[in-house]
Amino acid sequence: MKVLVTYLSNTGNTKKVAEAIFGEIDQEKEIRKIDEVESIEGNDITFLGFPIHQMGPDKKEAKLLEKHCINGRNVILFITHAAPENSPDLPPMLDKFRQAARNANIIDMFDCQGELDRTTKRIMSVLPNARLRNWAKIDNSTGQPDQDRLERARDFSRNVMQRLHDSEQTSAVKEPDKKEVAAITC
Repeated sequence: MKVLVTYLSNTGNTKKVAEAIFGEIDQEKEIRKIDEVESIEGNDITFLGFPIHQMGPDKKEAKLLEKHCINGRNVILFITHAAPENSPDLPPMLDKFRQAARNANIIDMFDCQGELDRTTKRIMSVLPNARLRNWAKIDNSTGQPDQDRLERARDFSRNVMQRLHDSEQTSAVKEPDKKEVAAITC
């Protein structure tokens, strides 16, 4: 099985998660920034990682997802965000990534908190949107993704790869042919 881990990371959060995921894969593997990837064709599984921008994928991210997530290709999404994982605002944002990748076979999705960069936080704190100002005020993302979140990413990678391996083994089990069935039933 050939696996590609590719990501977009402006502040380093998504890169850290990509490296944690990559380190747990025991198959033929490669890790690259998504800007360096012309096509994911030829990979059995591709992990695609992005940060949340503009309450979901921004235009660049959406175009990259639409470009790579075609023809039922097997992808696993991993997303970083400044919001705590239990934020009620998060599910619709993550759904936007699933929607942008809808033409792929989305095997699974991982998300975790990453640190909100200072410039974005400063901008959010002065915007006219009271909700964004409040998010900047209550931001608790400093130091994320921490070691616990990176360990969750490693666990996710091991678990999803084990499920894929088990699925591959199950489908590879030879079904008995008619002669074998006849011999067993006699």
